[in-house]
Amino acid sequence: MFLIIFLFSCAPANYISKQGDSKEVIIEKPIINNKKITKKEKNELNSKKSLKVDDYKYKNLKIALSKNITVLISKKDDPKIVDQFLNIIELATYKKKIKNVSFNIHVYENNDSLNKYLEKNIEPGKIYFGPISADDSLGLNTYCDNGILFFSFSSNKSLADNCVFLLNFFPYNEIETIFDYLPENSKVAIVYPENSYGYKINQIVDSVSERSKSIIINRASYKENLENVRSAIKELGKYELRKFELNRQKKLLSLNKDENSKQRLKKLERFTTTNDYDFTHVLIADYGVRLLQVAPLLAYYDIDPNIVGFIGTGAWDDAIFFNEPTLQNAIFPGVEYKKRQKLIDEYADTYDEGLMRVSTLPYDLIGLLTYLINNNYNLKEFYELVDSKNFIFDGVDGNFYFNNNLIERELKILQINNGEALQIN
Repeated sequence: MFLIIFLFSCAPANYISKQGDSKEVIIEKPIINNKKITKKEKNELNSKKSLKVDDYKYKNLKIALSKNITVLISKKDDPKIVDQFLNIIELATYKKKIKNVSFNIHVYENNDSLNKYLEKNIEPGKIYFGPISADDSLGLNTYCDNGILFFSFSSNKSLADNCVFLLNFFPYNEIETIFDYLPENSKVAIVYPENSYGYKINQIVDSVSERSKSIIINRASYKENLENVRSAIKELGKYELRKFELNRQKKLLSLNKDENSKQRLKKLERFTTTNDYDFTHVLIADYGVRLLQVAPLLAYYDIDPNIVGFIGTGAWDDAIFFNEPTLQNAIFPGVEYKKRQKLIDEYADTYDEGLMRVSTLPYDLIGLLTYLINNNYNLKEFYELVDSKNFIFDGVDGNFYFNNNLIERELKILQINNGEALQIN
């Protein structure tokens, strides 16, 4: 195996403002071992790959990737997401000076009409940008023998198969990053909402922790409307038990008249409960308004964030959380804001609205596809590229690669501090 890192730049090629002026910036070239890759080197690399030539994906070895990408949009898709995706395509086309690749927009009514369209437009080497929803991504692998590619934005990992590649923010990637970072023998408690997200994180934690050096000590759940959140947190931290133990110690000390006992009692009077926690970290598997309510309640019921480490998921990557007092020094997996800040600023200036986090995914995908097309990759070379874990692409939301047709990112550990989330590892 060659230890090769293959980078291509998703950095801006140029910027088109509302006034139409442009500013040139440098485009980094793809490199192998810090050298520009030549056609000869690429051919030598490909010739040394071991291929399963009987596999479906290599039947049309020499079929070139189509320069006409079809964007699949359902009338049922979220209009805001659709608008942003189309805006991102437009912005990327200008910024990256894309001239040899075109984007055709196809709007369909439902899954049946989508399948009818695909059956009539089967063309080897064809690339489909979408669908956005999981429902419309069902059954796409039935078209794989025709030598076409789908890049869906579904969050249903089971749909990643054969010629179907998924781009989303997958929690497994995030939880694995967190547990890899935690000190050996960490003891983790989990508090989560009783909804699909909470249950999913709970399930992933079980899977990841089995292969980590940390253990799960306790867990507690609360209803989505937070009606029982206080009792859940009390149970998680054994609040009543620790309160009882502290009161017992105070009573015993009050019976003693020596000076040491008096000083000890005076010190304990400042506390509501003991600080002998069963866990070293608390994973708060929530976000949004609920997170801003749950985190302070943990501290209120004497789960001290200065003693117990608060940890979260990639859903915490929002500046709205970074000034919450109880989340200071808390950590979560992600990529620093400055990595995507330029794109966010340029999008806001061009379209007069904020860039949704999910919109960084199609932007990076456009960079990848246009590079492959413009460098005349065929299906064989494409699959070799994405099947190799030694090939890593640089995107605005961090380095990424594909693992079993699922996008994975090289996430870092970010720590919240005074309104920012900065990388610490």
